[in-house]
Amino acid sequence: MTSCTFTATSPALTVSAAASLKESLEEIQEIYTKDKPSASLIYNFGASGALQQQIEQGAPVDIFISASPQQMDALQKKGLLMSETRKNLLKNQLVLVEPKNSPSLSDFKDLASDRVKKIALGEPQTVPVGKYAQEVLSFFQIADKVKPKVVFAKDVRQVLTYVERGDVDAGIVYKTDAMHSAKVKIVAVAPAQSHSPIIYPAAVIKDSKNIPKAQEYVEFLASNRAASVFRKYGFTIPAGESGVLP
Repeated sequence: MTSCTFTATSPALTVSAAASLKESLEEIQEIYTKDKPSASLIYNFGASGALQQQIEQGAPVDIFISASPQQMDALQKKGLLMSETRKNLLKNQLVLVEPKNSPSLSDFKDLASDRVKKIALGEPQTVPVGKYAQEVLSFFQIADKVKPKVVFAKDVRQVLTYVERGDVDAGIVYKTDAMHSAKVKIVAVAPAQSHSPIIYPAAVIKDSKNIPKAQEYVEFLASNRAASVFRKYGFTIPAGESGVLP
């Protein structure tokens, strides 16, 4: 682990992170800053693809946490990461949800039925949950049938909001988002073989002005203390990736 000291004048670390990490990272921030009172963290939550584009355009970001390896791979190929700091932090699952009081669907294939008029999905070009959802729809061979029903959202939280408000009949989101909403119910969990593995990598951005502090925070995110928070919110930890710190 890189050793560093936060001081009263230490600049804040800017962490650009997938929207699905909001609650867990905010809780981890409380733990981290309690241990290091002079540490300062600024979170920028959004769709992983949009955050990737911001970094490519020179946004002052110290740490990136994506909901898919695709965005991290793109930054690495362009030489924008401290590659030795990259870690696979978390795993997630994909679920089909509907409004809490709606007539119950039973599985993903029901999305092709006439009773489903609108389906919320993340924009697949910029929102990893949308890309995973398209893979699931293709797996069940219903992608073309449901295409006219799709309402695209800017990130996974907007998908969830559309379902919560009843603006759509169903949506596909991460399990971690669905399990903490009292306004939706989980209809089905996507089989693991129906989509790419949902991996959340983290890395320090090469242009960071706070590389030692950024490295320290990424290592903390991979520690057992952080892992306990992530598990509380429904994430799982990839084998061999936890326990960097006691």
